[in-house]
Amino acid sequence: MYSNSRLDRAIIKLYNAFNSSNLNPECCKQCAVGNILDNTDSWKHFSDNHGSTNLNYIGSVNQRLGKTFNGYTPLELLKIEVIFLTACGYELPFKHNHLKPKNPTDTHILFSALCEVIEFLCDLDNIKNVLDYTNLFKTATVLKEKKEINTKNHT
Repeated sequence: MYSNSRLDRAIIKLYNAFNSSNLNPECCKQCAVGNILDNTDSWKHFSDNHGSTNLNYIGSVNQRLGKTFNGYTPLELLKIEVIFLTACGYELPFKHNHLKPKNPTDTHILFSALCEVIEFLCDLDNIKNVLDYTNLFKTATVLKEKKEINTKNHT
C-alpha cells in the first residue's frame, strides 16, 4: 500500500474498524488507538486523563525506554487519540460532563475524525497525506489538456 509498514497496518485497521462499525470514540478498545493496538486498552494507562498528552509515570517510563506499541510510542498514541477525540467534537480531557457530540458513532463524524488521524499518521512518518486527492484533479486536468491538444493536432 504505502512505504511504511506501521502506517500501512494502522490505516488497514482503521479502515476495517470504520467499515465494520467497530469504531467508537467512547470505548478505549474501539477508538482510533484501541483499533491500532488490536482492540486492547493497555494504552489508556499512559496518561491519567483520557484525551491528554501528559504522560504519567507508566507512560513516561515506556517512552524513555523507547518502547513502541505496534510501532507507535506512548506519546504518539496519546496524540493520535487527542486528534481523534477532538475531530469527533469532544472537549478534552474526556470527562462525562464535558462537551461531546450528540451521536458519537455518526459515520460522518467518524470519517472526518479518521481523515484527521490519517493525516497525522502520515506526518509522523514524513509521508504526504495518502488521502490528499488534489493530485487526482491535477492529473485529470493534464490528461484532459493533452487530449484536447491531440484532438486539435489530428483535425
